[in-house]
Amino acid sequence: MWNFLGKVNRNLIVAIPVMMAAGFLFGLAGDPAPLKNLIVPLTFLMVYPMMVTLNVRKVLEGGDARAQLLTQAINFAVVPFVTYGLGLLFFKDQPYMALGLLLAGLVPTSGMTISWTGFAKGNLEAAVKMTVVGLTLGSIATPFYVRLLMGAEIEVDTATVLRQIAVIVFVPMAAGYLTRQGLVRRYGQKGFQQEWAPRFPAMSTVGVLGIVFVAIALKSAAIVSSPGLLVKILVPLLILYPFNYALSTFAGKMLLPRGDAIALVYGSVMRNLSIALAIAINAFGAEGSSAALVIAVSYIVQVQSAAWYVKLTDRVFGPPAPAPPAAEPAATATAPGPERPVPPPAEAPAVPVFRKILYATDLSETARHAIRYACGIGVRHQADITVLHVVPDALKQYSDGAGADLSARAGDKGGREYNTKEIEAADNAVRGRVRETAAEIGRSFPFCPLSKEDVVVRVGDPVEEIVSMAREGDYDLVILGTHGHGKLEGLMIGSVAEGVVRRCAKPVLVVRLPDAPASARKAGETALR
Repeated sequence: MWNFLGKVNRNLIVAIPVMMAAGFLFGLAGDPAPLKNLIVPLTFLMVYPMMVTLNVRKVLEGGDARAQLLTQAINFAVVPFVTYGLGLLFFKDQPYMALGLLLAGLVPTSGMTISWTGFAKGNLEAAVKMTVVGLTLGSIATPFYVRLLMGAEIEVDTATVLRQIAVIVFVPMAAGYLTRQGLVRRYGQKGFQQEWAPRFPAMSTVGVLGIVFVAIALKSAAIVSSPGLLVKILVPLLILYPFNYALSTFAGKMLLPRGDAIALVYGSVMRNLSIALAIAINAFGAEGSSAALVIAVSYIVQVQSAAWYVKLTDRVFGPPAPAPPAAEPAATATAPGPERPVPPPAEAPAVPVFRKILYATDLSETARHAIRYACGIGVRHQADITVLHVVPDALKQYSDGAGADLSARAGDKGGREYNTKEIEAADNAVRGRVRETAAEIGRSFPFCPLSKEDVVVRVGDPVEEIVSMAREGDYDLVILGTHGHGKLEGLMIGSVAEGVVRRCAKPVLVVRLPDAPASARKAGETALR
């Protein structure tokens, strides 16, 4: 289940329109009014998990004051007034839809601020602080902004809105903080990061999709009566987001270093639409569904625009500073030959999109380098990663050593028994390694594409099994290392990498790995016993 929810979380650009369509059909098929009873539990399910993974202590750290001040200036002195102006222009006779646009621009930053900053190789520490500060200030300021800007058009009970925000934001924030502290005390920081932290964003996604479903279901009749309503909503959003990106990009490029500038962009453009949606549904009664419709459509524009901006980041701010030569291995997409990397062609073709990646590992310490390439590509392309480990057929090796075919005497059952111990040990080792690596990467990318559920252990010849699985699973890319040291010589050494490159019909990325010290090789061998 967690693996499925994680995939949904990484594909909100598809999941949200699907839930909007489902809610629309549900609203047409029957009476959606009873769905209102789900709003409170769905709101809590949406906000509370996000608070568990939010590290409130980060706000106390210094070092990026200019980026923080500039971000909040854009968030509270510019964007709310731009959204208010767009609301007056496009929703002059529909004040609650104008309210939805205002709410979509009032509460800044969310977990996506941190994620997209990481994807673009920005300053993650600054992004975390922007999220905490923006969320707190936005929650406090929202009722006063709404009262100031919309009080003449709609009835705004400031006390009611404040109570709703306390229930929606600050109660879950306190509960999330206590939950985090309790889990850290019981399982330790490492156990929390590995076992628990990756689960909460997926739980929040269920709440988000549920609220979107309810919001659209409640407005389905209005959409049918006015088919152009969704287009009317899209137009101001397609003005607001490009304006916000342009303003933040210009300010960041002129005033901040690259990492802080990227954090500024996502800290001011990514709005906390989950909380805005909850406020619209909970604080404004039946009319709030009109505001919620605008916010639900904002999800689509926000997620899609963030994905496109990542692709443009290096063009806008320049590439990130290169890592020291010893920190990262060289990589080449050809079979290993001389020790120098193979240079790319003069005119490289357009980079394809990778949706399914097969990563083959021998469980050596040096193989950790290759898995970082797999994760980096997986995060950038929002791809699913399957981890493959090949266990040599013990019975075949015994037969080769004896000079006779022992498999005929052992039979199928006997053959399986020869390999059972090795398979179980390898499976446990691979899942453990994936869990550890996912936890490490999850600190930078909350939506890490690695999952211990996507692990496959096969028995046989490594080249044949890797090539076969790449073909059967129709993977877009195969990734493996060249200098691993597994239990048996030849498991994943250069000859295997060369064999995969020669025989595999899919693109193959071969990562040149550093030689492991003797102690690391011994530890890798012990892990398989």
